[in-house]
Amino acid sequence: MKKLKFSVAGTLLYLCNIANAQGALHFASAENYYPPELLQKFEQETGIKTTFDTYDSDTTLSTKLKAGGAIYDVVIINQAHVPILVKSHLLRKLEAEKLPNTKNIKPEYLSPLFDPKREYTMPYTVILTSFAYDSARIPGGKLEDSWGAYFKPDKALWGKIGNLNEPDDLYVAASWYLGLDECSENAKDAKKVLKLLSHQKPYVMTYNNEGTIPRLVNREVIMQQIWNGAAVRVRPQLPTIVFAYPKEGVSLSWDNFVVPRRAKNVDEAHQFINWMLQPENIAQVSNKYKYSNAIIGSEKFTDPRLVNDPAFNTPDELRNRLRPYKLCSPKALALRSKVWMKLKINN
Repeated sequence: MKKLKFSVAGTLLYLCNIANAQGALHFASAENYYPPELLQKFEQETGIKTTFDTYDSDTTLSTKLKAGGAIYDVVIINQAHVPILVKSHLLRKLEAEKLPNTKNIKPEYLSPLFDPKREYTMPYTVILTSFAYDSARIPGGKLEDSWGAYFKPDKALWGKIGNLNEPDDLYVAASWYLGLDECSENAKDAKKVLKLLSHQKPYVMTYNNEGTIPRLVNREVIMQQIWNGAAVRVRPQLPTIVFAYPKEGVSLSWDNFVVPRRAKNVDEAHQFINWMLQPENIAQVSNKYKYSNAIIGSEKFTDPRLVNDPAFNTPDELRNRLRPYKLCSPKALALRSKVWMKLKINN
């Protein structure tokens, strides 16, 4: 595995130049996904004034970037969107000499499939996508560890399921349950996925990334497709929550910092990303939003109680169920998009 190399002289020059720098930074992330107090700390330590925006989903952000309607210096986006954004020339290549803290990245996160040389991305959080349910409201109190319990639910869950508004996550899970390759280019496979998702649709209250925690806590839904960090945050208010590890697989992915091509404050963007690669800073994200991260030494600053939560720290016997992101062909992704459009349009 190749590690990133830096010019020592270039790095020192860069650090000297930013030591007393004051500038601006326009940063955006999904709602409730970056600690405001951490941004204040960044401002205090660097003197850089920040403007912070949010978006409701990575799909929305990706669409905005493609349309040229949003000008950000740094955004956070899931790996699934990175190859398309790179191919569309919507991301800037990162300048390695301005990111000396890449030395803190764990080796297994240095060469991801979606960005093998880490030319465009730096890691933010490590995410598991599965489903969670309120065991107190489930007939029998426990569900089978299978996506079958989610896509072919008990009648008691009619209208009581919340789905994320993320076509990739839903399509991939449905493919796994059906025993299909999530990157299949076969239209017949896509039709099978659509049939399964259409069967589930009457049970679905909403397709929405926002409000996953309140929906569970307020008993609006019994079961929710969810990211593991959100499931951990539900637990204090709903102790009967169960985060499932389906036998067919749990999606393992990474969210990343990227610099959009139209960014105006490129130096400040690099300074911010480099600052976030410090263990004490990224640990604040893990502590608040309950997602693990890719930075060496962050464990020293992480709440030790998280280690005992199976939604945050996957039990050893279930680690073989984690399935990393798979890079699909444009043809396969086009089929996925068609399925999603038909699912959302058809009643």
